[in-house]
Amino acid sequence: MADTFYKHGRPQHPTLEEDRPRGGRAKGVKHQGSWSVGAIILVIVLLVIVGIALFP
Repeated sequence: MADTFYKHGRPQHPTLEEDRPRGGRAKGVKHQGSWSVGAIILVIVLLVIVGIALFP
């Protein structure tokens, strides 16, 4: 009974194509967001340091 339940609605050959075929090159890792986050943190730290220096 379970076999007929799970086979219902499935194609005859339920295989999927590979999204990256074997032997294909991997995509490079992108780090575009890390520079902007680092710059924002640096600006905040500098604002805190300048605020402490100007208003002790």
